[in-house]
Amino acid sequence: MPVRTIIEPFRIKSVEPIRWTTREARERLLQAAHYNLFLLAADDVLIDLLTDSGTGAMSIYQWGAIQEGDESYAGSRSYTRFKNSVQDIFGYRHVIPTHQGRAAERILFSTMLKKGDVVPNNTHFDTTRANVEATGAEALDLVIEEGKQPGLIHPFKGNMNVAALEAAIQRVGREHIPLVMLTITNNSGGGQPVSMENARQVSELCHRHGIPLYFDACRFAENSWFIKLREPGYADKTPKQIAQEMFALGDGCTMSAKKDGMANIGGFLCTNDDHLAQQEKNLLILTEGYPTYGGLAGRDLEAIAVGLQEAVAEDYLRYRIASTAYLGNHLAEQGIPIVLPPGGHAVYLDARAFVPHIPLEQFPGVALAAELYLEGGIRSVEIGTLMFDKAAKMDLVRLAIPRRTYTQSHIDYVIEVITEVWHKREQIRGLKLTYEPPFLRHFTAQLEQV
Repeated sequence: MPVRTIIEPFRIKSVEPIRWTTREARERLLQAAHYNLFLLAADDVLIDLLTDSGTGAMSIYQWGAIQEGDESYAGSRSYTRFKNSVQDIFGYRHVIPTHQGRAAERILFSTMLKKGDVVPNNTHFDTTRANVEATGAEALDLVIEEGKQPGLIHPFKGNMNVAALEAAIQRVGREHIPLVMLTITNNSGGGQPVSMENARQVSELCHRHGIPLYFDACRFAENSWFIKLREPGYADKTPKQIAQEMFALGDGCTMSAKKDGMANIGGFLCTNDDHLAQQEKNLLILTEGYPTYGGLAGRDLEAIAVGLQEAVAEDYLRYRIASTAYLGNHLAEQGIPIVLPPGGHAVYLDARAFVPHIPLEQFPGVALAAELYLEGGIRSVEIGTLMFDKAAKMDLVRLAIPRRTYTQSHIDYVIEVITEVWHKREQIRGLKLTYEPPFLRHFTAQLEQV
């Protein structure tokens, strides 16, 4: 009988201690943080599932590559290795390094957008939406209807509604849509993947109208694995081959290498447009650095070059997706409402179903996230009414799992804490704002219990 248990495809070589706190201490800490988990000190968090961005553990090969970092200001060999690794997977002509994904977004949108433009996406994430809106353009979400229903099972809930995209182009006019974006996987929609067929349909529609297609590629490797598992015709292809096929459908991408780049910092912007690339490099020089380092040290470029290739390794992806499903399936089996099926990088609690007694104006997702911290020192993040205001289609609590960082026993603890909160969910109280900044308010907002 074959062994079915999927184990971590690595051994632990270095450890970081975590500190226990009492519930009484966490009550004081949460009040001092104004019920915003972003404002907590990391040392006061036991299991940190706030984000999978830059929080993973790097491999011995990445650490070894760091020692070879060439810190030359211009034309470093580290940039050459970085560019070669990116082009091997993504295939685009111009590779522009940035210090992280939102810098790539800002440069892309500052260069391409103007006031009154519209950018369709399956679902914009927070910084993407904010960078679009900062130019005076509109961020338009066009995910399929199945993607708006947390409990519905569908293999590719991240897909874009192609008919709605066609209608938007007809309504707005091609001249007001400088680009279309496709986010893989769809973070705001529960970490759900986009199928190759959907990407192909979006690509054909965009190019028929002369509109460039860009990918928000942060979790491209996880999306490729879902295609391999779920889409007919791809079972025998490698994740790298699947990624290469998908990126060939587009004209460029933005990338946070802090996700499927397996690094702690960094990102990049790619395009096939020579004229646009020059404009983007000019802006990069003004705000980030020279085009062969883009705000990064040479050692960071080396870590990304190795990490991108590790992210498409089948042993890693098999473990990565299985470990996320382990958490999601155990919660679902107990009747705890989550976005189904479990996503690639995170499990999303459906806060509206978890605490239906809390009205939307009292931020059910934030209230639930606060309770998870109080109960067990777990830090998560709300993706809902606080983050997106009226644009929120759902109120979710994301449990983002850092790469190669936590073991199964850590996840068993998370399951136990969430189950305990589920059993006393009627006691959870709503929250109200006492301070909010003018944009991206969830990062620094302050709240108090109603």
